[in-house]
Amino acid sequence: MEKLIYLDNAATTKTRPEVVEAMLPYFTEKFGNPSSIYEFASQNKKAVDEARGSIAKALKAETSDIYFTASGTEADNWAIKGAVEAYAAKGNHIITSKIEHHAILHTCEYLEKHGAEVTYIDVDETGVIKLDELKKAIRPTTILISVMFANNEIGTVQPIKEIGEIAKANNILFHTDAVQAFGQLDIDVNELNIDMLSASGHKLNGPKGIGFLYIRKGLKLRSFIHGGAQERHRRAGTENVPAIVGLGKAVSIAVQTLQERQEKEIALRDYLINKVLKEISYVRLNGHRTKRLPNNTNFSFQFIEGESLLIMLDMKGICASSGSACTSGSLDPSHVLLAIGLPHEIAHGSLRLTLSEETTKDEIDYVVEQVKEIVAKLRSMSPLYEDFVKNGNHEK
Repeated sequence: MEKLIYLDNAATTKTRPEVVEAMLPYFTEKFGNPSSIYEFASQNKKAVDEARGSIAKALKAETSDIYFTASGTEADNWAIKGAVEAYAAKGNHIITSKIEHHAILHTCEYLEKHGAEVTYIDVDETGVIKLDELKKAIRPTTILISVMFANNEIGTVQPIKEIGEIAKANNILFHTDAVQAFGQLDIDVNELNIDMLSASGHKLNGPKGIGFLYIRKGLKLRSFIHGGAQERHRRAGTENVPAIVGLGKAVSIAVQTLQERQEKEIALRDYLINKVLKEISYVRLNGHRTKRLPNNTNFSFQFIEGESLLIMLDMKGICASSGSACTSGSLDPSHVLLAIGLPHEIAHGSLRLTLSEETTKDEIDYVVEQVKEIVAKLRSMSPLYEDFVKNGNHEK
């Protein structure tokens, strides 16, 4: 393929060369098990602790509050299931939103089958959770509120500080899935009253197969995986030292470059949004116009199928998506788009383009031109669009 333009950074990101370089010695030269007592292995324990410290510093948290996992999904599962188990004496009620990642929604559905009660809060047309509805949903038996920091499909950033204040005022645990936000936004777990936070390495130019869960000191969360004393007896299994080192390096770089990346990505994001809305008819931007991730755009085009659009973009060397990579292959429209009020036929015509700091303006121009041509071609084959035009409707 002569041209490759990667605009699916919400699905995964390219591992930085500096991250790979930091990881390599831990596969061959520094291969010791961090739990062993000899000096050769203790060097690896130190490397793990340094990575833990980098993450804690990024969150303004305590180093001892960071626990490594194999993914953001595992961290989500641990937070939700662990809270239900640990605080069962207080209650069994969880509050979450209708637009969470399936790692949260499916975990809640599983727990409902085992006696938990879950309230799924609505969002407005931009994807922002309805705080009044959240407050009304609180019961004496509510033990956990779990709301994602920013949505993986439409990019909307939630009012996390307000949610944290509501949770704290009612003595309820607050967990946030920050898989998309960590490394993209500045996060202070103390200022935001966050008790637990999930994140994943491969969303911020780190390796796949590594994530972490922040657990505020004093929480009773028990072991999630049994079998050893790793992660201070809370998550058994030999530490994935190369990936942990890589995650620590990726986080350090993300913190150092945060402001510069944000400024560049927001400028490109807004350029892309304005260009699409101006040059293509019958299209809407999904998600909040400004309260969104710096690198996220999500559009719905009327009278087309998103899957056809993706296939034709791929033929042009453009990597994009219609929503979460975790639900690719599903014939159902995005639950996120349905939750913000889109009808099925419009939700099916969605396109998510997520940028990186390496994305260029020339690439954006090329992509928009290709989208414009493909949308026009698909509409020319659409009986719905033909009827729409015949009925006296005209292009913008």
